[in-house]
Amino acid sequence: MTQDQTGVLYIVSTPIGNLKDITLRAIEVLKTVDFICAEDTRHSSLLLSHYEVKTKVFSFHNYNETQKTNKILKKLSQGESVALISDAGTPLISDPGYFLVKEAKLNNIKVVPVPGASALIAALSVSGLPTDSFIFEGFLSAKSKQRQDKLSCLLNETKTTIFYESPHRILDSLIDMQKVLGGEREIVIAREITKVFETIKDGSIDEIIEFVKADANQQKGEFVVLIKGTAVNQDATDEKIISILNLLLQDLPVKKAAEITAKITGARKNHVYSEALKIKGQG
Repeated sequence: MTQDQTGVLYIVSTPIGNLKDITLRAIEVLKTVDFICAEDTRHSSLLLSHYEVKTKVFSFHNYNETQKTNKILKKLSQGESVALISDAGTPLISDPGYFLVKEAKLNNIKVVPVPGASALIAALSVSGLPTDSFIFEGFLSAKSKQRQDKLSCLLNETKTTIFYESPHRILDSLIDMQKVLGGEREIVIAREITKVFETIKDGSIDEIIEFVKADANQQKGEFVVLIKGTAVNQDATDEKIISILNLLLQDLPVKKAAEITAKITGARKNHVYSEALKIKGQG
């Protein structure tokens, strides 16, 4: 089957709150495809009804993605076109769809983006934090130990780091950030972006925790959390790194020595680990 004979899989961004935040092209695609795959058909029906989209809608979520993918691929291979939407924002960004897109491309089916709203980009654009280089880490773990382990890995990250967080975990996650990153680290929380009670609040982690604790309403809704990257320590030259490593490696294994040296110097952990391996004759 050649690509010309197949249908098209459209990845369509939808509003993250305000229904007006949808493109004219997205509405056109949703009206003209053969069917729509939606994460929650009841949720999506509000948007589709608002724009008088009468296209057939089928459920497509984390729990049935693998099962539904084969059925969708069959329809695509028969020339039908499909639009994939999530509950809000851009599909696949911490939402279902990766397996479907991967399989569609493996089957030579054309996949077309219809760009639009994305919570992480919207939050970043108004955060006041550096935007030239950033990383997105999705949702942190529901468990404190795993959250702290993840945050520890990002302790010396110099780029702006972005997370999504749910209302019932926001305070616990902020407290874990305080423990691992320190209360002075600058962060921004963006809550209910584009909705009636939208809140964009910046400050130190200590300040943001007090802000959230003081108002129960600030613990409701969907959150984007942005963390300012750590400052690059200009004094952390390779000479200094090697000097500290030489001392620590006398008594500590490579991984532990590298970890401590990275914390002392502010240098990237991977770089310090590489230098440690060289000293030990393993790099």
